[in-house]
Amino acid sequence: MTDATRPEVQATIRDKGRLAWFWESDFAWKFRRSPVAVVSFTVTVMLVLAAVLAPLIAPYDPFNPASLNLMNGFTPPGEPNAFTGDSFFLGTDDQGRDVFSTILYGMRISLFVGFSAVLFAMVLGVLLGLIAGYVGGWTETIIMRVADVQLTFPSILVAMLIFGIAKGFTPVEYRDQMAIWVLIIAIGLSDWVQFARVVRGATLVQKDREYVQAARLIGRSHWAIMLRHILPNVLSPVLVIATISLALAIIAEATLSFLGVGAPPTQPSLGTLIRIGQGFLFSGEWWILFFPSITLLALALSVNLLGDWLRDALNPRLK
Repeated sequence: MTDATRPEVQATIRDKGRLAWFWESDFAWKFRRSPVAVVSFTVTVMLVLAAVLAPLIAPYDPFNPASLNLMNGFTPPGEPNAFTGDSFFLGTDDQGRDVFSTILYGMRISLFVGFSAVLFAMVLGVLLGLIAGYVGGWTETIIMRVADVQLTFPSILVAMLIFGIAKGFTPVEYRDQMAIWVLIIAIGLSDWVQFARVVRGATLVQKDREYVQAARLIGRSHWAIMLRHILPNVLSPVLVIATISLALAIIAEATLSFLGVGAPPTQPSLGTLIRIGQGFLFSGEWWILFFPSITLLALALSVNLLGDWLRDALNPRLK
């Protein structure tokens, strides 16, 4: 019986409220005592909310050609345009699109691809890790050898290979519409290995515990034992890996889009915006590259620092 399931603890939770009880927990105390965790969490929440609320925050819709004015192209940040007199907070690009609006909408795509790819990799890796650790034998050997072979290649190269193969099977008229989903599958298939290895090791430890033996004695199926008994006890490291993998997935998406094999130009992500801005860096329009790059750096760094703190906070050896 854990502390959270004891009758006196349950009574305390009911009296104080779950939010107050969580705020007084050791986890929340560690969070409040860590400036890095507080700052990284604040930056992450602010950027995620800005991306989610982009249609409400952005002053312009960069995906609407009717709202664009080519005369506003290359307007410096905060300065009025020489022809139209319009002023833009972060300037405009070569198409006259507001850089601030494109960053908000581009961050939505980057976050959507990152979250979806990590979710896909987590589901696939956890499932294969459970099967490998619980079943064992040739099943474990095949799964883990495939994982070992994939680890010998950089994940970005694996993602590019999968993206190229999947795009080749996609009809030409649907490639732009399916590019985002193909990108999610490519990044997810390149990141499942770490989830599978961690879950497989934890499953090897859990499958010989008394509660698993009792579940077998009462006739529970293997799938029920894996999903309802073993899985809840191996999720703690999985959540930490997912947080760290989110930053890596966002960087992978930006890298692929920067190389021209990711998000299409009609749906620019942060990586696409950086690729576009890179072409104007040496002609003096530095803001087209600078502001998307700073946004990507802040997003990836804050998520990565938050994941590092979460890993240390949930590590029982550091308590």
